[in-house]
Amino acid sequence: MKTLSPFLAALSAAALLAAGCSSKPKPDAYVPQNGPNLPLQEATRYSIESTEKFVLMDPAAQNSVTCTGLQERILADGRLEVVANVKNLEGRRIEVQINCAFKDAQHMSTGDETPWQTLILTENETQALRFTSMNNLAKTYTIRVRQSR
Repeated sequence: MKTLSPFLAALSAAALLAAGCSSKPKPDAYVPQNGPNLPLQEATRYSIESTEKFVLMDPAAQNSVTCTGLQERILADGRLEVVANVKNLEGRRIEVQINCAFKDAQHMSTGDETPWQTLILTENETQALRFTSMNNLAKTYTIRVRQSR
């Protein structure tokens, strides 16, 4: 019985230590806080990146950038064209990377994704970026922004 008490004490201490160190996992993508009210899908089984049209991929981008408007149109040949107004929220020059992943009506990738491009924004500047799908399969899209690497 005497050997069981130290074992139980050590087990209890380990359980308390583990409970104190637990934290919530960080999300893979963020919805802009200061941008337009883009509708959030009610179905929670999808991630933000697969349902939102504009996502911020890391906390640094979330604090620095927002989208002030999105315009979409179908070109004469059936391709989707998107223009995103990206705004610097900080009073300093920032550098981020941005790309667009085009998707079909069910939010599945069409295999059409633009390369990551570097975007430099001066203090409180807004720039309009244009993305055009390579084929007519695209019905929706996700514009992704991350801190420059």
